[in-house]
Amino acid sequence: MFISPMLPMKAEEPFDSEEYLFEPKLNGHRLMVSFINGQVNMYTRNNNEVTRQYPELFNVPVDSGMDVVFDGEVIRLREDGTNDFDELIQRFRIGKATKIKEASRTRPVHYYVFDILYLNGKSLAHLPLVKRKEILAKILQPSIYYHATMSIENRGRALFKVMEDKGLEGMVAKKKNSKYVGKKSENWLKVLHYRYLEVSISAYRRKQFGWLVEHEGKTVGCIEETIPTEDRKVFYKLAQSLVTGQDKHFVYVKPVLKVRIRFRDWTANHMLRTPEYVEFTGEKIKSL
Repeated sequence: MFISPMLPMKAEEPFDSEEYLFEPKLNGHRLMVSFINGQVNMYTRNNNEVTRQYPELFNVPVDSGMDVVFDGEVIRLREDGTNDFDELIQRFRIGKATKIKEASRTRPVHYYVFDILYLNGKSLAHLPLVKRKEILAKILQPSIYYHATMSIENRGRALFKVMEDKGLEGMVAKKKNSKYVGKKSENWLKVLHYRYLEVSISAYRRKQFGWLVEHEGKTVGCIEETIPTEDRKVFYKLAQSLVTGQDKHFVYVKPVLKVRIRFRDWTANHMLRTPEYVEFTGEKIKSL
């Protein structure tokens, strides 16, 4: 049984509030686990059925005969307790059944459950979050691969500081009385832990907008969003005198225009994950 997931809106700063529960934001991918009539099925947030990918999660730790639908995040854990997103994606992309089975032993995933949406023939979506959490705590049994996601009350800033210090992704704030709705909702808020970096623009796309950027002489990503119209105009005005060549996809420029960006993490091949523009840097830009 697939249930459309409830998705958080973005908040820029951590906060404290008695109206919210605060949870770590894990760096994995969303996973619905349905266990009905003894049959386990797993779905991504976009309703892609991916049960075969994670054999280590087949044994759902609830009482025999119980029907449930869990919502949570599947992750790969490093030895230091941080999340390895790139290795998770490698696991996700394995196609051969024999290799999937081997990987489930040698590179197992873990499933962090943060909600329960269905129990023994009844939807729980209409219940407040705190009540759903109580039910989850009662029925989810200890397991090697299944874990209840921790949550704390009131102290969102303190949790976010811990996530920052550990280099983790951030936190999610959820209103205690929120019902579960299968869409994006302001009752759930994600606060992301960003890293900041100064990079140089080395090219721009010829058709769809995007800046190719480099750091220490190496291309590290492409910025496509969060750039105000006025800043785009400033760039194009200056870029015309900096063009060094072009190909089918890009117009290349001298990498002298610098911008400050924020991003979530580095990928395994040293590329920026989800880079966002913050501002131009450098005196030449600021004088315009």
